[in-house]
Amino acid sequence: MNQNTFLKYLKKKEYSRLEPYRVENAVILAAGFASRFAPLSYTTPKALLRVRGEILIERQISQLLEAGIPKIYIVTGYQQEKFRYLADKYPVELLYNPEYAVRNNHSSVYAAREYLGNSYICSADNYFTENVFCPYQYHACYSALYADGPTAEYCLTTDESGKITDVVVGGHDSWYMLGHVYFDRAFSRKFLEILEREYDLPETRDLLWEKIYMKHLTELPMYIRRYPSGVIYEFDTLEDLCLFDPSWNAYRDSLPK
Repeated sequence: MNQNTFLKYLKKKEYSRLEPYRVENAVILAAGFASRFAPLSYTTPKALLRVRGEILIERQISQLLEAGIPKIYIVTGYQQEKFRYLADKYPVELLYNPEYAVRNNHSSVYAAREYLGNSYICSADNYFTENVFCPYQYHACYSALYADGPTAEYCLTTDESGKITDVVVGGHDSWYMLGHVYFDRAFSRKFLEILEREYDLPETRDLLWEKIYMKHLTELPMYIRRYPSGVIYEFDTLEDLCLFDPSWNAYRDSLPK
């Protein structure tokens, strides 16, 4: 089945033909320290901040459920106890990453390894102004926004089909990685094979999972999924958050200068 046939079946709602492309679950990565949000993150994990009236991770859980994603796993680490209420409030399962303090986010992907198949991989601190999730996906893809001018983000080069052929850190006038990712079964299987093989190498410890992907780009086919400006937000700093939600200005202004 090619992309055009896939879209035709989706439009006609011929779902029986789409079963191989059904999204099985989502994994939300929520284990990190968010050190750039200190001192706020000393008491509240970034994923649990209230933004425009909603808890960040709760908004994302609700969007996944609305899209019909049947299973949601949340990988916790730092202040894991503060996430426990989510399992009572929503049909989600909490996983614990025991290495969150000594490894980068590849360890959270590893903590969810037995569940990876046709899976969304999400960052708990992303904010989507519209629901970006779908019950069916054709192939592995990474969401992307366009940068006019220079950017320090992970910039993408693609071929005519949208397949990612190169990723570099920093660039200009470029599409760059931001937001949710989709692993299809083939991608999950191959990525986990690589991760298992390289997990205990000293140089792996500090790597984002994306850096591991970049090292093995030709073995891990993935496509770009482009979004317009204003759909996906990520808050790297408190100032980013204040620009998006001015209700945080008072907190920022109360901090010692």
